[in-house]
Amino acid sequence: MDLSNIQGVMVIVGPILLAIAIAWAMLHNRGSRKDVAHTEAATRERYDQQDREDKARQNGGVA
Repeated sequence: MDLSNIQGVMVIVGPILLAIAIAWAMLHNRGSRKDVAHTEAATRERYDQQDREDKARQNGGVA
């Protein structure tokens, strides 16, 4: 095999392997419904806490 044949194989096989690796990572990086629900609840609580702090600051420190 000369260099041009190896490069030809790499040009064809490389993107295929890359696409497979990206697809595998996307499928295995998803959180479970429980994890997503926990994250959403924590985010809502943090926003509520920040909102209470902002209102207290606007009212002169009285919540």
